[in-house]
Amino acid sequence: MPFPSDLDIARMATPKPLPDVASQMGIGEHLLEPHGSSVAKIRLEAIDELADRPLAKYVVVTAITPTPLGEGKTTTTVGLGQAMQHIGKHAVISLRQPSMGPTFGIKGGAAGGGYSQVIPMELLNLHLTGDFHAVTAAHNLLAAVIDNHLHQGNELGLDVHGITWRRVLDVNDRALRNIVVGMGTREDGVVRQSGFDITAASEVMAILALADSLEDLRARLGRIVVAYTHAGDPVTAEQLRAAGSMAVIMREAIKPNLLQTLENTPVLVHAGPFGNIAHGNSSIVADLIGIHGGDYLVTEAGFGADMGAERFFNIKCRNSGLVPDAAVLVATVRALKAHSGKYRIVAGRDLPEEMLRENPDDVFAGAPNLRKQIENVMIHGVTPVVAINAFPSDHQSEHDAIRSIAEAMGARVAVCTHFGDGGAGATDLARAVVEACEEPSGFHFLYPDDASLMAKIQSVATNVYGAERVEYTTVASRQLQLYERNGFGRLPVCIAKTHLSISADPSLKGAPTGHILNVREVRASVGAGFVYPICGDMRTMPGLGTTPAASIIDLDEAGEIVGLS
Repeated sequence: MPFPSDLDIARMATPKPLPDVASQMGIGEHLLEPHGSSVAKIRLEAIDELADRPLAKYVVVTAITPTPLGEGKTTTTVGLGQAMQHIGKHAVISLRQPSMGPTFGIKGGAAGGGYSQVIPMELLNLHLTGDFHAVTAAHNLLAAVIDNHLHQGNELGLDVHGITWRRVLDVNDRALRNIVVGMGTREDGVVRQSGFDITAASEVMAILALADSLEDLRARLGRIVVAYTHAGDPVTAEQLRAAGSMAVIMREAIKPNLLQTLENTPVLVHAGPFGNIAHGNSSIVADLIGIHGGDYLVTEAGFGADMGAERFFNIKCRNSGLVPDAAVLVATVRALKAHSGKYRIVAGRDLPEEMLRENPDDVFAGAPNLRKQIENVMIHGVTPVVAINAFPSDHQSEHDAIRSIAEAMGARVAVCTHFGDGGAGATDLARAVVEACEEPSGFHFLYPDDASLMAKIQSVATNVYGAERVEYTTVASRQLQLYERNGFGRLPVCIAKTHLSISADPSLKGAPTGHILNVREVRASVGAGFVYPICGDMRTMPGLGTTPAASIIDLDEAGEIVGLS
């Protein structure tokens, strides 16, 4: 009998009433704002009301460098959260909200999978409570204010070629990457080049994820730098008098969303910054609530440990003040075989047949990636636990190979079958995480605030990516000098690069060393509070593939969604 689809499994679930789910966290019904019967927003007053409760152990789930298919990081996060109740512990899960661009593209949704999912799966992947739309509207309002300012005489003296604020849309649409606005008559605005990014790449999204209160959100929106004058002086959203209206649009969006897993574990879903362009973590306000809501708060960082986890440590924890107790590193047989360099994996296509054959030697050949990602956790003083996300095509000898590699690095290891077995399939992982959290935390940042921007980039490039050195285009060097001159030098860095390699070259597998990190452009997200260098051919607006999910998602005769995965 074929394994049921994620959507079918989700629809067979028996959810608890949300007030009962919230009560597991110590959250009273007066703090809930229902959105239908299966989702609720949590009022920010919960942060203060829960402040006297004990702090949960703080666990981040990251991964080795993934294949284009992904390695089940969200599924593992959900499975681990569910498994805690099987061993007598209480967990809260904190996740990003999926972007509809990838949902209708190749990647699909991000609610977990199999019997380790967040429900309702359809709502989570499609609109939820409208937070993404609020981000889109607030971002584009600021863009409209900028163009109107130009049209009305440009009192602040914006350099038309120095405008850095583009527009956003939560759709994969390559045709909008580069556009010309203001075409038509004189009344249609000032003609200039611009473009669109995907909503998940918006600085407003990053601000939503990093703000710790409504007041902080308002202040950060005001600090957004949208352009520069001819003299090189930054122009902010506050100066354009747009930040207040943006905050009004975002007033409800800053409240985290409460959902639950198939096994009724509480899940906070909030914000969705991209993992390879932005910092790739869920919101601080969700974690400030969840950290007092159980014994363990399990959150997820985007892509591999060189990306989402590095930013979790150096950007998110720097802003929140929370200290991680352990990190779960998800590894799969197929990903380590891919890092042997022998196989080519393409999203949307079946794995190569020879890759499914028993071959622990291929796992050992890909081991440098696992070792380096364990090291990337350890250099921040955090205890790693390797979760082997088991697939039916795996072989025991291949799991044994991963175990031997990880244990030789000093990491705990557990094999997980949570996709097929739910929380019961991740109890060994849960016990390993509990043990890891009992060790004293030696957490520390990779670099100090007062290091220069170039020194911060150098630190991440050499310590995390294994690069020999960093090289900058003339444009990038000038941008960094401008940011230092304007007082942005104390901000952390968020390096935008491919997620398919520890380096910035997606063709380099394993754990490459001696390579050069080429920085072609640098942008400043001053409101969010980081500077992001762009390396390689990074796109801030994805495109659709040959056969996107949008071509199969539909409504059946009963009006039910089909084709969503």
